[in-house]
Formats: sequence, structure tokens, C-alpha cells
Amino acid sequence: MTALNDSNRDLNAPANVPAVVLPFGDPGALGLGAFALTTFVLSFFNTGWIAGAGGSVLGLALFYGGIAQVIAGIWEFANRNTFGATAFVSYGSFWLAYWFLATSGNKVDAPGVGIFLLAWAIFTLYMIFAALKTNGVILAVFVALTLTFLLLAFGAFATSATLTHIGGYLGVITALLAWYGSFATIVNSTHKRGVLPVWPAS
Repeated sequence: MTALNDSNRDLNAPANVPAVVLPFGDPGALGLGAFALTTFVLSFFNTGWIAGAGGSVLGLALFYGGIAQVIAGIWEFANRNTFGATAFVSYGSFWLAYWFLATSGNKVDAPGVGIFLLAWAIFTLYMIFAALKTNGVILAVFVALTLTFLLLAFGAFATSATLTHIGGYLGVITALLAWYGSFATIVNSTHKRGVLPVWPAS
């Protein structure tokens, strides 16, 4: 999950750290973009700004947030990026699970939704400690996402529309941060230099 140019050299690495040459292009832009867009659309419904998620979220959850993000994660495995691979395959699987739960016809009660979201909050929380060694944008995404999952989980447990709406607001922020990370990766790669900052860990 770094910004690489077409020669696969990390443009965001500190000057005193040798650039890493990878066998494939950086899938971070795809993974972050898929995560951001799907999260943004669902979060708009969670805020209460738009009523009824409908097929727009389900289609994104299956094809973009789900399948495309899993592909990005497998690509990260090929690049020997354990953090990026674990993150993208996991959150891609989250969206696939969301799609399944919404379309399978199996009723999931509020406590079931709550524990589902709480488990993802725990996973995201421990990923923060690894994100400390990536860059500031990725770290911000994981912090915001942890808070989003926690608020949505508490909202489900308490059947509180207010907590769910707050979780939706945080989800929109999370999506915007992830979109910036995707944008920076694409721009820096295309320009073959660090145009947009991502504040890499030293």
C-alpha cells in the first residue's frame, strides 16, 4: 500500500531508505479506491441522508469493494506486502460477506449485526499497529475505520439510530481518506515523483 511509479519504485520512501523494486505494479490504488467508493456509498445511507441502500450498494459490495479488492490483495501477496495483502483480502471479504448477508434471505438480528461489526473493529484496531510503519494516510484510514466499526456496532447492539448515523459520518470521512490515498498513489505513479504527500513512516 505505497505509491509506486511505473518502474515499481516507492516514491514515498524516506530519502535515507533504499527504494524497493517490486515485480508488479502497486495495487494500492485499486484496493483503496474500491474500499473508498463502496464505503462512501454505504455510509451515506448509514448517515440517514439517503433512505434505502438498494442495489447500488449491493452491486458495489460484490464487484468493486469485494472482488476487485480481493484481487488487489492477492496482487499484494505477489509483491510480498503482508500488510497490504491482509488488509485488502480481508476488507474485500468483508464486502463479500455483507453482500451475502444482504442477499441470502437469512434474517440477521441486531445483536448478530453488532457482533459482526465489533469483530471487524477488533481486526481493524490491531491492524493500526502495523499501519504505524506505513504512512500517515493509511494510518488515518485505519483509525477512522476502527471508530466507524465501533460506532456502527454499538448502534446495532443498542438499536440506536443516532449511533448508526454518527458511524455513517465517520464512514464518509474514512472513505475520503482512502480516496486520497488512492488518488495520491495514482498521481505519484503517473508523474513518477512524489507530487502528493502521504507522510511515510520514518
